[in-house]
Amino acid sequence: MIQAKPLILNIDTATSVCSVALTKGCDVLSYFECKEPNAHSRMLAVLLQQLFQTTYYKPEDLHAVAVSKGPGSYTGLRIGVSSAKGLAYGRNIPLISVDTLKILAFTASLKHKNCMYLPMIDARRMEVYSALFDENLNKVKDISADIVQDDIYRDYKAEKIILVGDGAEKCKTVLTESRYVLDNEIYLQAKHMAALSYEKFVQGDFEDTAYFEPYYLKEFIAVKSKVKGLYN
Repeated sequence: MIQAKPLILNIDTATSVCSVALTKGCDVLSYFECKEPNAHSRMLAVLLQQLFQTTYYKPEDLHAVAVSKGPGSYTGLRIGVSSAKGLAYGRNIPLISVDTLKILAFTASLKHKNCMYLPMIDARRMEVYSALFDENLNKVKDISADIVQDDIYRDYKAEKIILVGDGAEKCKTVLTESRYVLDNEIYLQAKHMAALSYEKFVQGDFEDTAYFEPYYLKEFIAVKSKVKGLYN
C-alpha cells in the first residue's frame, strides 16, 4: 500500500552540476551534488549510493523515480534519463519527468516574489534554451533556443524579470534594462524538484518507461575531431 507521502528519487544531470535528492512528498530527506565538470557518468552512481547510506531507506522502498528531462546538455541528459529508466524499470515503479527550465523557475520563485522568471540554459555562444514563467509558474513563453538580443523579450510586460541558470550570466551585458535582475546564486539542484515531482505523482502523470526520451530541443551534432592522425 502506497503511503500518503511517496518516496521519490529525483535526478538532475541537465547541466554541469550532477545532483540527486531523496524526497518524501515535498520534504527533502537527503541531497548530494557534484560540480566537477564532465563527471556525470562516473559520479551519478556514487551520489546515489551516498543518498541511501544517509537514510534508513533502500532503493527497494522507492515509489517513483523523477528525472530532469531537458532541455540541457545532450550527454548529461542521456546519462540521467538512462539511469532513471533503469531504476524505474528494474523496480517496476513509475517514471516521472520534470521540465528542467521549470525547476529553475520554481527555485527562483522561492526567493523572488511578484515577478516573472526567465530560466536560461547555456547553448553555446549567445544562444540559450529558455522559457518565461509568470509569478504563478505558468509558462507564458514556450521553450525555445534563443539567440539573445536586447529586445528579444520586449513583448513580455513585467516590472521585474529574474534571470537564472548557467546561460543567464552571459546575457547580462545584452539584457541591460533595469527590469532584468540576474541571480547567479540559483542553479539546478535535484532537491528543488521535490514539489514538482510530487505533484506529478499525485496526478498520476507518468512516462512510458520503455519509450521515454530526454527533451533535447535541438538535435546533437557530432563535430569531427581535429586531432592529427584520427582522420586522413
